[in-house]
Amino acid sequence: MGLAKRLAALAAYVPAGGVVADIGTDHAYLPIFLIEAGISKKVIASDLRPGPLESATRAVEERHLKDRIDLRLGDGLQTLGPGEAEVLVLAGIGGNTIKEILAAKPDVLKSVNRLIMQPMADAGDLRIWLAGNGWKIISERLINEDGRLYQIVVAEPGRELFDDELYLELGPRLIERRDPLLNVYLGRIIDQYERALNGVAAGKNNAAREKARRLKAKLERVREVAKRCL
Repeated sequence: MGLAKRLAALAAYVPAGGVVADIGTDHAYLPIFLIEAGISKKVIASDLRPGPLESATRAVEERHLKDRIDLRLGDGLQTLGPGEAEVLVLAGIGGNTIKEILAAKPDVLKSVNRLIMQPMADAGDLRIWLAGNGWKIISERLINEDGRLYQIVVAEPGRELFDDELYLELGPRLIERRDPLLNVYLGRIIDQYERALNGVAAGKNNAAREKARRLKAKLERVREVAKRCL
């Protein structure tokens, strides 16, 4: 089974031989690939919505994989018991939602040795949460699919050491390894800050002026990082 570029990049981070839980599986494309490629011995695939899970069930049954892919309906990690999965994949979900999913089930996380995440937004907030909750970011990658940039963040239990929270927000491993799409990514972040600054610059009250001051300072720091990455 072929995969979209983003899903193929996620699959590349799945260690061979373990049990994977794909949270928010949608049509189960990733679980099917992991089994058919011989990467995983079993995948637990869950989704909050009945519709996508019905589609996933049909796809799994058509490929005769019901004994290898366990489909479950439910919210986040509520479908998992402690020790059931060693690897969690959380893709196509907002970064703050991923934080909430992980924080809600610490008993499940105890047996997990790798998190493979693709936050659709708020990736910086997610990284900060990971660093503050015993997870080290071991790898990151940017994927350009149909003109949209996706971030992949991979973490394992450990201590994330950092001197500057800005680098944690932007992606410490992206910066360290000079991801091929890093300059495009940083350019888009700079554009976002410039638009936000323009939106508050006309404010006359003290709160607006203070917000503009903070945004301008952050913008300058991101520009400095971008210059060093050229």
